[in-house]
Amino acid sequence: MTAPIPRDIPDLPALPGGPGLLPSPVPATAVVTPVRRPVTAVFRLLTAAAAATAVTMELVLGSPAQVLSQFTIQSSILLTLVMTVSARRAWTARRPLPSALTGAALLYVVIGALVHHTLVANPSSPFTTPPSPTGWHAVTDQVLNTAIPIAALTNWLLLTAAGHLHLRQAAPWLLYPLAYLTFSLLRGELLLPGTPNRYLYAFLDVDEHGYKSVLANALLLGLAFYTLAVLLVTLDHIRPNPVHHRTKTGFRLGPPVG
Repeated sequence: MTAPIPRDIPDLPALPGGPGLLPSPVPATAVVTPVRRPVTAVFRLLTAAAAATAVTMELVLGSPAQVLSQFTIQSSILLTLVMTVSARRAWTARRPLPSALTGAALLYVVIGALVHHTLVANPSSPFTTPPSPTGWHAVTDQVLNTAIPIAALTNWLLLTAAGHLHLRQAAPWLLYPLAYLTFSLLRGELLLPGTPNRYLYAFLDVDEHGYKSVLANALLLGLAFYTLAVLLVTLDHIRPNPVHHRTKTGFRLGPPVG
């Protein structure tokens, strides 16, 4: 007769010098097959080139210090960098940039476009900035405030995977507009009274409206910007996903035997 098998077997100590866990021999590419996206890369590169050209023309036509102080210019420079890197990654089938960065770049150019068309260039707005640009300034104005934001939205809706933006990113995205508000007010304080374009936006003109009204305007705009950020996140999770990656398990099921 054999001895009965005990119900509880005590834990055995690990053998000293035993082999550790070995890394998995299956690479990541065996799970998700990298896919080159040349059409996406070309579109993003053209968008970056258009934005860079418009910014360069503004720098040549105007005062570089004043041009670089504008929110639209700064957000367009950020979008140019993001689109350039994203184009390279789409062309080489590499991992896309973090959604926190791409979402911020999209939000800022959309903010610039909405502020321009509803407050700055709207004749019925109390904060309109006369006179209207002419010549090449009019061309770059339309490119930066209309064409580039539309291209950024098109890239997001049609060429970017859905569901990557998160609500927790909305509040941090507002840090840059808050920093720009601080910069704009400090810039106005440092420039001498009577300096042309001391305040680049009429709704931030302390000389004209006073700090109380300016800060109230900034608060309302901040709430609007946060609402816009939440809207982008919401749309990102309900829109169709235009990007589909092929998965690869490394084996195929054969026909049944017998």
